[in-house]
Amino acid sequence: MFAKYKRVLLRLSGDLLAGARDSGIDPSATENLAKEIGEIVDLGVELGVVPGGGNIFRGSSAAANGMDRVTGDYIGMLATIMNGIALHDALEKQDCPARLQTAIFMDSVAEGYIRKKALQHLNKGRAVIFAGGTGNPFFTTDTTAALRAAEIKAEVIFKAVPETSGAALDASAQALCRENNIPLILFKYEPGALLKLIKGENLGTALA
Repeated sequence: MFAKYKRVLLRLSGDLLAGARDSGIDPSATENLAKEIGEIVDLGVELGVVPGGGNIFRGSSAAANGMDRVTGDYIGMLATIMNGIALHDALEKQDCPARLQTAIFMDSVAEGYIRKKALQHLNKGRAVIFAGGTGNPFFTTDTTAALRAAEIKAEVIFKAVPETSGAALDASAQALCRENNIPLILFKYEPGALLKLIKGENLGTALA
């Protein structure tokens, strides 16, 4: 099976890990995502994954309701790490080689993000999950995806969401994508959709 891309960054909405649940992590939904990621890695695609955390906590919503913005953003970053741990576990159960790296260092659960190590993992055929956002408040997960894509020299960013309506891209992420000539494609996640995109089918909407 032919893959159009060699190195891809997948921006994964946290809501996809919740499956049919209103919030939290659904092991079944996470397993299904891991299976598809494993199929992509088996094609020889070097894949980085940036998970969101909206299924657990949304820092912007908390700030709108009175929480300090910086506090809310850090909690949101921790939510992406929780999703990253769950996805990494699911990938391991699928025998898919993977590594979890976090921008907020916590050695007992993941590697700290180091670009050189990330590139080594990708070159060895391991999926790399980039969790913890950028490690700084005031930056969205979209910006994290654009930043990591630029750092690993990804050819494209695919942003997977449950519904494409209202799924905008923040200005910082757009600027990073334009500056580094990285196309970003928004698509509604359904079983098999990501695999079709990797093969070159036009199923999404260009955001950058």
